[in-house]
Amino acid sequence: MSDSESEPELDAADQRRAVRERYARIARESEADAGSCSDDGGCCAGGSDGSGGAGTGTDTDERARQLGYSGNDVDAAGEANLGLGCGNPKALAAMEDGETVLDLGSGAGFDCFLAAREVGEGGRVVGVDMTPEMVERARENASGSEFGNVEFRLGEIEHLPVADGSVDVVISNCVVNLSPDKPQVFREAYRVLRPGGRLAVSDVVLTAEIPAELRADPESVASCVAGASTVDALEAMLDDAGFEGVDVEPRDDSDRFIREWDDERDLSEFIVSASITGRKPDEPPIPPGDEGGDAR
Repeated sequence: MSDSESEPELDAADQRRAVRERYARIARESEADAGSCSDDGGCCAGGSDGSGGAGTGTDTDERARQLGYSGNDVDAAGEANLGLGCGNPKALAAMEDGETVLDLGSGAGFDCFLAAREVGEGGRVVGVDMTPEMVERARENASGSEFGNVEFRLGEIEHLPVADGSVDVVISNCVVNLSPDKPQVFREAYRVLRPGGRLAVSDVVLTAEIPAELRADPESVASCVAGASTVDALEAMLDDAGFEGVDVEPRDDSDRFIREWDDERDLSEFIVSASITGRKPDEPPIPPGDEGGDAR
């Protein structure tokens, strides 16, 4: 499977437009029917026709449990659970009291609110999302809640509105695959991490060639299917960005929920959920030619 076979047949502008429109629709519809996923499959779910993934609040709670969240997690995040995602980055990140966490593609704030509980009052959580409707929804969910250490910023994950070296942990849940420039996403994550900081991402990876009609379909790109990369490609991107200890580990049991993402075809034939982790070195690497010598 060549690199070109793993890339959507849409230009970057069309990809971003498709993603923004889809998740704006999800935010609007979930606000109208708080606590439930939209009837057009507004999740990392739903096929190219937009079907599947419909649900009530009970459905989205069950989805979260399938992804590895506990009942306490679901209860704590409340209406921020829209049934999105393909894993549980909180379980990968081993967050500690006082840390600063950044969530790439934070949606309505589900993973941000769970991270806030992990880092405590002395910690801080920042969510970045490129969809204004999602940022507004997340801020509404945070308003008047117990989560006073969470903020949400509008921005693209390829150009994060976050200072250099200011974050201990970067998390994300089934969002990096939506980017038309994944290497830039990982370079940005590396930039904002402090030395020794870590990346903990749940996402989908490509296991077989995706049919051409899906790669060219905006809805398939926006629903976490056509933009997936192979394990080898992701490892190379993370290595090139500077991460060490890189690990991309497919999740063996993810086919049971990925099959539900499309009523017309079994998407688990092409993609699988995976845990993606890496660490920024404690000290920046020494540029070639600067290994020693006279520091005049």
